[in-house]
Amino acid sequence: MSAQPIVDQIPALRRYARALTGDAWAADDLVQDTLERACSKWRLWAAGSDLRAWLFTVMHNLFANSVRTARRQAPGGTVDIDDVAHELRAADAGLDHAIDLQRCLMRLPTDQRAVLLLVSLEDMSYADVARITAVPIGTVMSRLSRARSRLQELLDAPAHSAASQPASGTPTSQAPSLRRLK
Repeated sequence: MSAQPIVDQIPALRRYARALTGDAWAADDLVQDTLERACSKWRLWAAGSDLRAWLFTVMHNLFANSVRTARRQAPGGTVDIDDVAHELRAADAGLDHAIDLQRCLMRLPTDQRAVLLLVSLEDMSYADVARITAVPIGTVMSRLSRARSRLQELLDAPAHSAASQPASGTPTSQAPSLRRLK
């Protein structure tokens, strides 16, 4: 098999990795690790099956493993970005919306963020996302619903009050949310 089908998936892998990690360097490292793992485990891919879903599964598993490892190795746990916001350099005014969306995405729990990005950004079916994340389709739908509600709540809240809200709670906004059925 030629390498072109894998090369064709790199932009989608980079997009998903960037959204998962929130950092361009970490995303590039994750994509590289994914491609290395895919090459070394090539025999595990079933010819004729969805290569894209398989590559995303490899990436998802690598990311989940790195998050678990980081949590075990972190002496003081994680740092909330809102706690160190005063130490960060201010961004250009034109980037406010993109940065706000990225900040809100990063506040979502990892499992919800992964499902939201795979369905919304990568336009994958619920069945593919279920295979990639190794959870039932019902769990994918539940995580997607919770992620959309929480993201809407975070985006609708004023910046100062969004930082003080817990990561998992009931939505405060009564605006209807858009839903995609696959």
